[in-house]
Amino acid sequence: MRVDLHCHSTASDGTDTPAELVRNAAAAGLDVVALTDHDTTRGYAEAIAAVPAGLTLVTGAELSCRLDGVGLHMLAYLFDPDEPELLRERELVRDDRVPRAKAVVGRLRDMGVPVTWEQVARIAGDGSVGRPHIATALVELGVVADVSAAFTTQWLADGGRAYVAKHESDPFEAIRLVKAAGGVTVFAHPGAAKRGRTVPESALAELAAAGLDGIEVDHMDHEPATRARLRGLAAELGLLVTGSSDYHGSRKTCVLGEYTTDPEIYGEITRRATGAFPVPGAGGTTR
Repeated sequence: MRVDLHCHSTASDGTDTPAELVRNAAAAGLDVVALTDHDTTRGYAEAIAAVPAGLTLVTGAELSCRLDGVGLHMLAYLFDPDEPELLRERELVRDDRVPRAKAVVGRLRDMGVPVTWEQVARIAGDGSVGRPHIATALVELGVVADVSAAFTTQWLADGGRAYVAKHESDPFEAIRLVKAAGGVTVFAHPGAAKRGRTVPESALAELAAAGLDGIEVDHMDHEPATRARLRGLAAELGLLVTGSSDYHGSRKTCVLGEYTTDPEIYGEITRRATGAFPVPGAGGTTR
């Protein structure tokens, strides 16, 4: 059983539509795939309608959080998407994305980069606009070689020359809200130092005490030593260990199923969730 619990679609910053994502997941030999777009559930309906037979869809989201000035992402699985408190918080984060992105474009233009808001909006389409769309614009302009190269202090990384803060949730509040909505929380790529500053590992104990369910250990941005250390911390704290591709279609080099989650861990996630249930494929209808 192959389980990939972290994937993005055009509803946020991926390049596959939700329907394409589930079809590509099945073609890649996955048995379970999670749709975890940034701060949005807009892709759910299309993905659910298109799930092929033999594939199970886990609905989720990747929530933008900040702790002591450091950004972090919280994966939330199988929560009730209509629960009012969590919905309101997601909307606060999502609604701040456009003015934030426009401010980043303004900073880049002040630096002499000929990027425009119209270019970024075209790249984002109907998705929840974010820095990866701006990074793609920089690639189009030949400013950087690839999207990853834009996430440095030279450009878009936290604290970088063109960085602009946005509304982000307190992670302890995010855990509370997801739990209240019947969901399960996993700290995404906590040791991804190549992306910028990371939350101190000492904070994991506090997050675990607040109800965090797990941490994403097997991820392309974690070196082997980091994975080993995080796996040990998870064991000490009684946290679930997941692995995921963090697939974004052609926007990043990772591929579906590059890293996966143990089926027993997936089973425990579904056991803990009460807000929603995994969706088994029935053949799919959306094209």
